[in-house]
Amino acid sequence: MPQITVSGVPGLPEVRPGDDIALLVARAAPDLEDGDILVVTSKIVSKAEGRVRHSDSGTTQHDSGTTQSDSGTTQSDSGTTQRGSGTAQRDSRTAAIEEETARVVARRGDTVIAQTRHGFVMAAAGVDASNTSPGTVLLLPEDPDASAGRIRRGLRERLGVRVGVIVSDTFGRPWRHGLTDVAIGAAGVRPLEDLRGGVDPYGNPLNATVTALADEIAAAGDLAKGKLSGVPVAVVRGLGGLVTDEDGPGGRVLVRPADEDMFRFGSADVVFARRTIREFSAREVDPAAVRRAVAAAIAAPAPHHTTPWRFVLLETPGARTELLDAMRDAWIEDLRSDGFSEESIARRIRRGDVLRNAPYLAVPCLVMDGSHTYRDERRNAAEREMFVVATGAGVQNFLVQLAVQGLGSAWVSSTMFCRDVVRKVLGLPQNWDPMGAVAIGHPAAPPRDRPPRDPADFYVTR
Repeated sequence: MPQITVSGVPGLPEVRPGDDIALLVARAAPDLEDGDILVVTSKIVSKAEGRVRHSDSGTTQHDSGTTQSDSGTTQSDSGTTQRGSGTAQRDSRTAAIEEETARVVARRGDTVIAQTRHGFVMAAAGVDASNTSPGTVLLLPEDPDASAGRIRRGLRERLGVRVGVIVSDTFGRPWRHGLTDVAIGAAGVRPLEDLRGGVDPYGNPLNATVTALADEIAAAGDLAKGKLSGVPVAVVRGLGGLVTDEDGPGGRVLVRPADEDMFRFGSADVVFARRTIREFSAREVDPAAVRRAVAAAIAAPAPHHTTPWRFVLLETPGARTELLDAMRDAWIEDLRSDGFSEESIARRIRRGDVLRNAPYLAVPCLVMDGSHTYRDERRNAAEREMFVVATGAGVQNFLVQLAVQGLGSAWVSSTMFCRDVVRKVLGLPQNWDPMGAVAIGHPAAPPRDRPPRDPADFYVTR
């Protein structure tokens, strides 16, 4: 077993925009050796690269590190103190978080968990108001892997050493209290160790073990750096076997691709995960996933403590083809009776291709069991409307749950226009009212962006 030592690099000055971190480290740690791995906190990288956001409320940052405001300041020999700088910093931080956010994953009060354009999912999109001058916040480096590569090359030029460099930042973790440092950038370090295909000491096969080496090193380095000690760089010695000649794949390989992420959708965007998908790949649909979506559907609200939802799941090609052929024939007959031309009919029939090309279909149905009957037809009509609304809520739950499991869907209303045909082909009771059909499958391509909609256009206040 290798002997591993972790030590901080003291004596580094306050880093400012334009500083050369490799030069600063070379001066503070001239005894670096081949095979050492440096863990560099992202804060000093951000400062050196000018990733500092200043308050938009009349505050500017000077080279001296003091802040000044037109609203009035008090100044002493030690610098400048700004009245209300806390508010300015919060305003600056909020704007920076919005700028750095690719999507909001969850939100609770003022706390935002967001995905950055790098792919990191972290609090406040990585925007940090600690260890920076009042009235300023720090953004993550533009390209942490490139930053690590520049530091590595700079140390080789100045000290002639072959080292690895990890740029680290602090992350929280779902289901775990406390924070830990992880690698957001790396150069010259093997970031992952894939043990799949091997066996443990007991002979058990390893089928899923991929170790995040760069994250482990980043966390170890943070033990020597600390959050309050003012030591932003640590040296990990004894892991020379992980240092590579080339910069390598970097820290980006630690980010799990969206299609592999079982927890991609957070509480803030789970509803928006549902998109209408009209083109599907040939990949088969797991029937168990559809059944889980049915479980979500029947959690919807309903009147009178009823259960108005029923789902017919068409899992075989024969069942799907039989239903769609019968629906097509009924639709053609209706269109001809309405006087449409054969060309127009053919064009309209092609709109049903989304159902025909889907590898799985579900037909949600409404049942009125438990509904009330009144002497007044107006109240009877309202009673049915309540059940229709409840069925719609169930269908929405169904579609959202499919999306959360990585399945695309499209709700198509066509079965509502030929209910007798659908009931006959599927052998359904007369009191089951088909409420459209849902095409289900794995999306062939990412959906197009939604057109922007302003919520203010859709509500009124009284």
